[in-house]
Amino acid sequence: MPAPTMEPLSGYRELPCTTMLDHARSNYQNLLRRRTVRDYDSRPVDRAVIEQCLLAAGTAPSGANQQPWHFVVITDAQRKAQIRAAAEEEERSFYSGRAPEEWLRALAPLGTDASKPFLEEAPVLIAIFAQKYGIDENGERFSHYYVPESVGIATGFLISALHDAGLATLTHTPSPMGFLSKLCGRPDAEKPVILLVVGYPKPGCLVPVHGGIKKPLEAISTWL
Repeated sequence: MPAPTMEPLSGYRELPCTTMLDHARSNYQNLLRRRTVRDYDSRPVDRAVIEQCLLAAGTAPSGANQQPWHFVVITDAQRKAQIRAAAEEEERSFYSGRAPEEWLRALAPLGTDASKPFLEEAPVLIAIFAQKYGIDENGERFSHYYVPESVGIATGFLISALHDAGLATLTHTPSPMGFLSKLCGRPDAEKPVILLVVGYPKPGCLVPVHGGIKKPLEAISTWL
């Protein structure tokens, strides 16, 4: 096994304690403004903004730095209509019998149902794929490690970057979502995991009160 090649840590910057706390508080307050949005204006989003946010997502840590993700950006109206039709077919099955009653009760405060107009109204959809394995230069398959964890972290980076850029998002997860592989032309090595809806909220947009309730620090953390 070859020895790793190392380089100096050049990008890290340490901050004074007071500045560090100010940055931490500012970041928290910024993210606290983020809400899941289901009503979108049709205004287009500058492609360069989306590309920079994707680059930010690509900086996420991953198992063995294999970066097992692929992002498909959909802006074409016809493709979005096809995605909506396929997603709503799965959602009708979900809401009409496949979903356990407990799950439906959990969703009730959010007011969701099988209708997903945001899949056509929003200017941008980003289909996020997890790469189950890679293919080397000789066409040989090799394993990827910690794929769900890696893709989850990258998705979090992406949502944060889009929010910081002034865009709203919705994480849509129709189940199953194999239709995305076909509609996006992705290979068998990739599995769709999230359909991220991106854009500007409609004027007068309403969001459920329930979605803004966050657990307090003592409920989400333990110090030992």
